[in-house]
Amino acid sequence: MLELKLGTMTIHPTILIDEDSWTLVDTGMPGSAPAILELAKQAGIGDRPLKAILLTHQDLDHIGGLPGLLEATGGGATVFAHSEDAGAINGTVPMIKMTPERLAGFLQQAPEEVRAQFERTFLHPARPNVDRHFADGDSLPFGGGLTVVHTPGHTPGHVSLYHPATKTLIAGDATVAREGELAGPNPPVTPDMDTALASLGKLAPLDIRGVICYHGGWVQGDAGARFAELAHI
Repeated sequence: MLELKLGTMTIHPTILIDEDSWTLVDTGMPGSAPAILELAKQAGIGDRPLKAILLTHQDLDHIGGLPGLLEATGGGATVFAHSEDAGAINGTVPMIKMTPERLAGFLQQAPEEVRAQFERTFLHPARPNVDRHFADGDSLPFGGGLTVVHTPGHTPGHVSLYHPATKTLIAGDATVAREGELAGPNPPVTPDMDTALASLGKLAPLDIRGVICYHGGWVQGDAGARFAELAHI
């Protein structure tokens, strides 16, 4: 779990290190690539190549660093996302929480290089950004194995990733941590809260001993009962 400070916000992308490569889950805001790569080096990736980028969903603070990371690592990583969010990541449909006015305001404040990267990747893409789609229940071969759990509500294509070997859940924004306790997703940026809470019910049966929340960080302990409580089951 990386700890990346972006102004007043701290986010937690995750890396998985295999013998001959490494994998990144979520990419931060536009301009985050150099900081993520430095944190990954500190975490021990060495000279391994970046093999895959797994995007839990379409929100800007999860996909914004994608162009910088692909550019910095030679573009060889395979990018995964759920089909329900792939259109927004590919730039063929608008991001559901990013109005044109809000996006324009953000881009005006961004450094020129970051703005240009963003525009050519998400606004005028020469090719799809997502190489492969994951689906609920898929097994991925990274970090000794990951299981995809489709957890919609925060966005239609939101996924969480379960790592059976360590009984760890990489939750994306399906849950947040507040003062060390798991809570539901952030209401102002969760368009379908009923579905989002029902998605937590899908996580309850898993044998989870630790959760990485993109917002809030690491929460240790048996999470199943808490997810069942939040999902009202």
